[in-house]
Amino acid sequence: MNHTLPAAVPQRPSPGAAGQPAADGPAARFSKGSAAAVLVCWLLVVFDGYDLIVYGTVQSSLISETGWGLTKATAGTIGSMAFVGMMIGAIFAGRMADSWGRRRTILGCAVVFSVFTVLCAFAPGAAIFGILRLLAGIGLGGLVPSANALVAELVPARWRSIIATLMMSGVPIGGSIAALVGIQLIPAFGWEAMFLVAILALVIVVPLGLKYLPETLAPVSAAEKAARKAAGKGSHHQPAGFSSLLRAPYLGISLLFAVATIATLFAWYGLGTWLPNLMQLAGYNLGSALTFALALNLGAVAGSVITAWAGTRFGPIPTAIAAAGVAAAALVVLVTGPPVTVVYLMLVLAGVGTHGTQCLIIAAVASHYPGHLRGTALGWALGTGRIGAVAAPQIGGLLLAAGLGVNSNFLAFAGAAAIAAILLAAVGINLKSKLATSQLATSQGANNV
Repeated sequence: MNHTLPAAVPQRPSPGAAGQPAADGPAARFSKGSAAAVLVCWLLVVFDGYDLIVYGTVQSSLISETGWGLTKATAGTIGSMAFVGMMIGAIFAGRMADSWGRRRTILGCAVVFSVFTVLCAFAPGAAIFGILRLLAGIGLGGLVPSANALVAELVPARWRSIIATLMMSGVPIGGSIAALVGIQLIPAFGWEAMFLVAILALVIVVPLGLKYLPETLAPVSAAEKAARKAAGKGSHHQPAGFSSLLRAPYLGISLLFAVATIATLFAWYGLGTWLPNLMQLAGYNLGSALTFALALNLGAVAGSVITAWAGTRFGPIPTAIAAAGVAAAALVVLVTGPPVTVVYLMLVLAGVGTHGTQCLIIAAVASHYPGHLRGTALGWALGTGRIGAVAAPQIGGLLLAAGLGVNSNFLAFAGAAAIAAILLAAVGINLKSKLATSQLATSQGANNV
């Protein structure tokens, strides 16, 4: 069951085509225009996923071929730079999307991550490469919460959870493309070619966004701003911003969503960054190692579909708890040194569980906050969650540098997935408590009448 936090007071609709939603609510129907906009957002998320996973595919090449003097520890630090940028981008772009507009924020983020990813191919050294990855990360981090906030307003409420989950399938699909492309491009053209692929987003998808993405937030005139200010407490305008998330009635649930996202992204991006290198250290060649990365990402694609169905059937939070538990168990099995067929299966399950959990958290956040806070709430959860994404490459590299071996990484990521399951159970308890309190208040009100 989906438990909903207090709804916002409806705001005025924005001008545009018929059927376009108000800023605070979903569309009444799923129109062709909305479907086109959702598809463009999904394509941008695919490139987002490609740009996230591409570093894992070239990491061993950067260490062995560039002459930059990279070690496993410093390679982990560079891997974290994109996630630092994503943390910055997610936090501020979510707030910007709620105030400045979804469309401009999405397209601006797409241009930023495309340009700086392409420039990575021409980096003369590790320091410049790391800075470019950080700047690309700002665009990457801002795109997902902004796109999800837009999509939530373009689809009917009954579709919101499943569309939000399927939207995130773009991340592992992009990662799968990175692994498949890497098998062919890296031996033939070198690691630089992997970053040049991002130019396709700039020349193809961004123009499509200019054509098909609507703006769901109507601009506010100076006169209207003055009128709102003069109205003061009597105004129906609902305040937006992080201060609203960090006070009643949202404080507890906002903190739980944030910490659960930290744990989930630690597991997912830790695997995405280190898996090819870990499998090479375990004795596999580059082609086989990238095939294992492909299995992880294909599992995540399947997880997007499976969790979309299960989240609609059983609720996003109970399904997320189960998905996180599956990921933890699968990663623990890898530590036992199973046969290669079992390794592939466990990596598929790890992809289903880790990415599926994150998809469901996004769906839950999109469902449990009112429209005027939705972009900010998604930016808060995904932005603070990037702490886990930043820490994972660093910790993975430090564990290897300390001589603790490949299994230390798998155990660290398994522990993070287990922690996510526990935190999401706390989210479920919190939401049930709010629902019970709301029902009690309603019952008492009816009795008083």
